[in-house]
Amino acid sequence: MPTVKELIPKLECGERTVTRLPHGGFLFLEHDVPSLLIYRKKEHDAGTHRLIRAGASYLIVGTEAFQYYKTFVEDLTNLMSDEFGSFILLEIFSGPIGSHTFKVRGPSHKLPVSLQVLKDELLKIKSRQYNVNLNVSVEQTKVRQIVSEKPLLEISHIKQRGATHIGLEVPPVYRDTQGQIYPLYFRDFQEQFIEALQRAVFEFVRVQTSSSLTNYHALGKRSIHEEIFKIDKQLTEIENSYQFLLLVAPVNIQALRQQFFDSHFKTLDRYHYRLLPVDPDILKRKLYDLRIDEIDDPAISYLFHEKRAEIDQELTMLKERGSKNFFYSSIRLYNGLDKELIEEAELILKSITENHDEQQSNCIDTSEFGRLAEQEFEYFKHQDTQFTSKIHIRDDVNIMMVSKGELYLPSDYTMSENDAKALIQHEIGTHALTYYNGTQQPLTQMASGLANYDALQEGIAVLSEYLSGGLSGNRLRILAGRVVAGAALIQGANFHEMFFELYSKYDFTKERAFNITSRMFQGGGFLKDIIYLEGLVRLRNFLIEGGELVPLLGGKFALHHINLIQDLRDRGLILPPKITPRYLNNDDFNLKINNLKKGLPISKMI
Repeated sequence: MPTVKELIPKLECGERTVTRLPHGGFLFLEHDVPSLLIYRKKEHDAGTHRLIRAGASYLIVGTEAFQYYKTFVEDLTNLMSDEFGSFILLEIFSGPIGSHTFKVRGPSHKLPVSLQVLKDELLKIKSRQYNVNLNVSVEQTKVRQIVSEKPLLEISHIKQRGATHIGLEVPPVYRDTQGQIYPLYFRDFQEQFIEALQRAVFEFVRVQTSSSLTNYHALGKRSIHEEIFKIDKQLTEIENSYQFLLLVAPVNIQALRQQFFDSHFKTLDRYHYRLLPVDPDILKRKLYDLRIDEIDDPAISYLFHEKRAEIDQELTMLKERGSKNFFYSSIRLYNGLDKELIEEAELILKSITENHDEQQSNCIDTSEFGRLAEQEFEYFKHQDTQFTSKIHIRDDVNIMMVSKGELYLPSDYTMSENDAKALIQHEIGTHALTYYNGTQQPLTQMASGLANYDALQEGIAVLSEYLSGGLSGNRLRILAGRVVAGAALIQGANFHEMFFELYSKYDFTKERAFNITSRMFQGGGFLKDIIYLEGLVRLRNFLIEGGELVPLLGGKFALHHINLIQDLRDRGLILPPKITPRYLNNDDFNLKINNLKKGLPISKMI
């Protein structure tokens, strides 16, 4: 049977030892982490072993050969203590059925701070919504394991090596009396439990060892199991098998516009949609065949569950196109509209008047815009020679967009030079850039987009227009108009009522009023367009509260993912952005971003 010396001849910073051990045992050891979670494998103990597998380093003790494992733990303790000056072992085991109390067993008189942190963090585990009230007790005892079992470490050996051994009895509230796990509760419990352990262990590591670890996130898993990569790719493949926005957009919008204007705003035919290239039910079956429930990394488990729910919702909406149910699902997908956002939109429309005389001065066409985009691509290539993208000028595209990092342009598109400056940073400096940075991350979801990423993406994109000096009053009014249109939709307005509210009350041109209204009614009622202003408002608030812009460019995710992204970044599972936008080097960048952080009203960003 392999010894510690055979498996780990020398500790190397940044290296890890991952190996199976006799009789069902397993070792996962990060060489630079002076802590170890221990679990003794046993039958009829569902879930408990999964609690430790989210840690950076853990040992599962096999069902036989106790003396071998005792020697193994002693030798490992010697090795780690010699390297770091101390070493903490936390042995996890489940308590009796019906228990609601964590029991911490250890030298409370010697480690009052670390054990108090552990107690406080365990008490923070939120379980009341599941009608579970948890308690914590700390016991000063030399018995750190289940009373009926032999100790893996003798107290005398622990003292001699300057190490610490703590036992933690976990109340098995995550399973029923028959031993079946409550899957949803277990997921929440595991996430909070492992964070509590990491915070407490880091307090010990920080004070008692020579480790260079800088925060508790480093005590989480730093590697991704191959099965997780497989699930990640499968999620992306399912999402890429349909183009949601394209499939909910009407194919006859040009004819509808002409008909509406020719009839003096009276007549509007039905929307027609593309045939579905997929069967939503079959995709849902594939979606729920993914073994996401078996992922023991709490952060990744949360992200994948959230993404699966979003894809499920989109597939449901594809079946609901043209119905009222599509609208109700849209409210759920985009989380409705809050009062503050509506007030912000109304303030913008009140503060900024429509510029009906806006001229397409120095107008440029698609080809010229394509050349500007190529210049931006070259700017990215100077930062990373691996960067690549393409420009597609097509007759069958009626809006400018970036798809999978490549730019699509309508062949007849024209714009002013000022609009071009803004759109370059919006489409290339944000959407193409974050797609590429996402492709450089270990998880493909960072390129295709985590759940609810759209609002932050569009917030950054609009912010880039401001930072590049291209955000106009009319552009900001359009974003605000989309919000008041969304509010009208929720209140039950029909197409004509919404159009005339924009056209007459808010003084939009007929073209802009129709564009906003027609987009709002696609699919049966679609709230997606509210996210542009919503994303900008939330991003501004994030910056005011001290957040930084550049870390948001590493891929496509939502603001509510910030803590999870930081966790993964601290564990080396998320990388810094490979490329950054040109506007960061503008002479007035610091002035503009600081003005925003000081609370510059959005209506003053033009």
